[in-house]
Amino acid sequence: MRAVFIDATSALAEIFDRLHRSDDIPLTVNQQVDITPDQIPDVMGDANILIVDHTNLPTDVAKRCAKLKHVVFLGTGARSYMNPEALADIGIQVHIIKGYGDTAVAECAFALMWEAAKGFAKMDRGVRGGQWLRTEGLQLTGKTLGLIGFGGIAAEMARLANGVGMRVLAWNRSAKTHPGVTFVELDELLAQSRVISLHLLLNDQTRGFISADRIAKMQDGVILINTARGAVIDENALIDGLARGRIGHAGLDVFDIEPLPVDHALTRLDNVTLSAHSAFRTPEASDNLIEASLEHCRRIAALG
Repeated sequence: MRAVFIDATSALAEIFDRLHRSDDIPLTVNQQVDITPDQIPDVMGDANILIVDHTNLPTDVAKRCAKLKHVVFLGTGARSYMNPEALADIGIQVHIIKGYGDTAVAECAFALMWEAAKGFAKMDRGVRGGQWLRTEGLQLTGKTLGLIGFGGIAAEMARLANGVGMRVLAWNRSAKTHPGVTFVELDELLAQSRVISLHLLLNDQTRGFISADRIAKMQDGVILINTARGAVIDENALIDGLARGRIGHAGLDVFDIEPLPVDHALTRLDNVTLSAHSAFRTPEASDNLIEASLEHCRRIAALG
């Protein structure tokens, strides 16, 4: 049994080299961040496990990988890059990695929230351009934060928000309880939250979840934070809400299309803070991620 990491950055390659044990299955690390789907079969050869970070894996390409039986996706959003059900139909199991960057992503969401409330990025651009631009900041202590979706990242976000004296509401599709968090119906959360942070997995039920109708139920000038997946928001509705001031500010680490195209409408709005899908990129989270991927490989090998 053999594994190939098809699209490694130099940083991730170094971590694999450091954490790969002598008793692990053979692993080839392909440092080709711009690999195309059509190149994958040649890179895979007769390997059984494909490890992937950011490259699309169409089902017809997977079929051309003669001995491929397992895909280990470095994260939770595999569905954005492949069709797990279609792969399962041809005997290929997709494995995802949860929890490795909960603290890192929550800290990013927390930082985007504070930036949106204070306007640091806008002031920075102004000062660099020779303008003594002052924004009217929002004091977050005592304000209500609404978390849509409640897993490990949202739990970390709640911990941080509780620590600065925010009231925390949450909505989740299945019933949950958590210290310091009040769980409410979605419409109540939309109406009461001064800040809303999204923590939903992307699937058929959550695609476009933040729609024009749901934006209309939010407070005027709401701060909206998304470190989940771009497609959980209806992008046209988001842009319209921002342009009209219905959404006061959005802090976005994820987008429908990544990298975000040059001159995209979001880049022309002042009340948006843009981050390059980097929330999970800390040394601690990267070590957790790669160790978890190797554990997947060890478990697969042990099962034969």
